[in-house]
Amino acid sequence: MKLLVWQWGRRGAGPRFAVGLAEGMRALPGIAVLLSLSAQAEILCIAEPPRCELPFHTYDGWAGFAVRALQAPLLLGPLVRWLRRERPDAAICAMPAALDSIMAAALRRARVPYLVVVHDADTHPGDGMPLQMTLQRRVVRKANGLVALTGHVAQRLRQQRLVGDKPLLRASLPPFVFGPPPAPPGAHGGPLRLLSFGRLLPYKGLDLLADGLRLLGAHPGLEVRVVGSGPPSAALAQLARLPGVRVENRWVPEAEVGPLLAWADAIVLSHREASQSGVASAAIAAGRWIVATRVGGLAEQLGDESLARLCDPTPQSLAAAIAALVADPPPVAAPRDPLGDWRVLGAGLVRDIAALKLFPAGPA
Repeated sequence: MKLLVWQWGRRGAGPRFAVGLAEGMRALPGIAVLLSLSAQAEILCIAEPPRCELPFHTYDGWAGFAVRALQAPLLLGPLVRWLRRERPDAAICAMPAALDSIMAAALRRARVPYLVVVHDADTHPGDGMPLQMTLQRRVVRKANGLVALTGHVAQRLRQQRLVGDKPLLRASLPPFVFGPPPAPPGAHGGPLRLLSFGRLLPYKGLDLLADGLRLLGAHPGLEVRVVGSGPPSAALAQLARLPGVRVENRWVPEAEVGPLLAWADAIVLSHREASQSGVASAAIAAGRWIVATRVGGLAEQLGDESLARLCDPTPQSLAAAIAALVADPPPVAAPRDPLGDWRVLGAGLVRDIAALKLFPAGPA
């Protein structure tokens, strides 16, 4: 079987998920994989970039997006010719992005069925860009099948009537590996280092974290960093005023994620809502402890994870969970096979795709 995996986002979890999925499938016997990423993808600029058979020039900024969208009719021909030459049996959109309708149209013309891996069925408050969900749903409606990473997302897709008679496959988000395994948590011998990492947006519950840490008070056994990018907010200002808390409002490039996780002993996910968490996935791969609120798909993603402790989305419950982690942290986890979980994901999808009766749509 020959599969195409594509993801045309420029940075963040999307390109990394696509690379992990492609590498996991390439490790399977009898499976050939083609990978297409945005030519501007941050992951292609790291010291050892992944193998990418089709780097596709997407855009830089809104003006670039508008130009590429207008150029769509001119871009279809070369894509269709490439697909007909490579002849994949099926394609997988690893995570929807703004220009996916171009690839979807090319796949239909080349008579290649495709599936979409849906990470989020709804836009989180303060997240995304205008038309993000409109563009995603357009590609999802024309797909030959869907893949949901949590039951929470699968339920929302059904409620939005986006499934219909399409096959809806289930999978889970494997650990994201950022560089070599770091030293175990606590190896530095100092106070427990707690990291809140990612986009600093309202749905991340930064107000819950601020109130929870305020309830804890100045704790000699705890050092906290809040790192990520987002607009100024009252919650960030409150966090910055708390003793022992450092706020770094900035984009963290791909090459710095591994060292940042290595600094931490534990990750805190104080979300008010979530489909699942790429930060949790990266924390598991790095062997970091996790404190997470029991919301959305987080409970499903982390419910059986020995490194994680779940709490209610209240300041009191979050404060108690952090205090318990400081007083009695979980055992240090054994190192994981960095490719093993991706191989399992890939094998499951290959098995499910092979079992489906996927009939390509007619020419566009």
